[in-house]
Amino acid sequence: MYLCSMNGLKTTIYRNYEELPALNDANFFHSPRLFKMMRETPRQKPYMAVVTNEAGEVVSHMLGIIRYRIYLFPLLIHCRVLGEGVYYNDDLYPRDQLFGMMLDALTKTLSSRTFYIEVSNLSQKMTGYKQLKQQHFFPVHWMSIHNSLHSHAPEERISEKLQKRIDNARQKGVVTNEVQTEEDFKAFSKLLRRHNLLKPKRFIPDDLFFRKIMESEDGKLFVTKYHQRVIGCAAVAYSEGNAYLWYSAFRRKSYITVHPDVMTIWDTMQDCYQKGFQHMCFMDVGLPFQKNPFREFILRFGGKEQSSFRWFRFSIRWLNGLLTWLYRE
Repeated sequence: MYLCSMNGLKTTIYRNYEELPALNDANFFHSPRLFKMMRETPRQKPYMAVVTNEAGEVVSHMLGIIRYRIYLFPLLIHCRVLGEGVYYNDDLYPRDQLFGMMLDALTKTLSSRTFYIEVSNLSQKMTGYKQLKQQHFFPVHWMSIHNSLHSHAPEERISEKLQKRIDNARQKGVVTNEVQTEEDFKAFSKLLRRHNLLKPKRFIPDDLFFRKIMESEDGKLFVTKYHQRVIGCAAVAYSEGNAYLWYSAFRRKSYITVHPDVMTIWDTMQDCYQKGFQHMCFMDVGLPFQKNPFREFILRFGGKEQSSFRWFRFSIRWLNGLLTWLYRE
């Protein structure tokens, strides 16, 4: 579907995997592979914005994913964009211009089909600031944390107290392994859904999506066990040499003495370190409240905290205007 052209550049939105042009797939969150996964997963639909030049060569692309929350609110349909997309030649084509073109195309295509659009996990806090404002998105302050794995081993970044907790839990028999059996997969899914049942903002995809992640090289699923009982789980995605903790769940209250949350995060991080990833990034640390228990917990592993924005645009104009005023800087 042709949308617009500017200075010899054309933006096209693709909805079918078979129609996609050849794209750089190093960035998993904007790759044809993730597009195909989402296309085949219930309650999700991918839209790929692709900018080409006069010669028909791809110069940038961005993936937006519509999510249907029909199990909670039948009309609550939203789109999420993870990162600013992929760019091929910064010397010839300014990123700001390309970002604006793709954002404009996705916004025009999806505004009438979604309740709101969310742009998150941008590489820099001010990335696309002008273009997002022009499209009537409003920013919400957010927090991000990443752990460097390339310069020091994870053991060098944690406190002696946390190391003792890990050692004690290990002595009691706590282990974390990749999900490889059907039994472990069902336990992973059950814990993840129970943990997030009362968290309406947290969208949990259909099991088919997690199966595809488990079977691919783009990520892994993990379960933490204590006496053969699953007490923690995590889903990690891999992209451009980094690992991203996408989903996690723990039975903290039921097994408080063996620290399921600590062991799941720690063992997942150790696995990423052993595989040679540069960083481990936590994709949803949350709002920058002065007291944020999850943020404080993640920081205990020696990560770096960084202020960021998440951008939102609601399709109902008066609601978007009200929220823009409430979240004004």
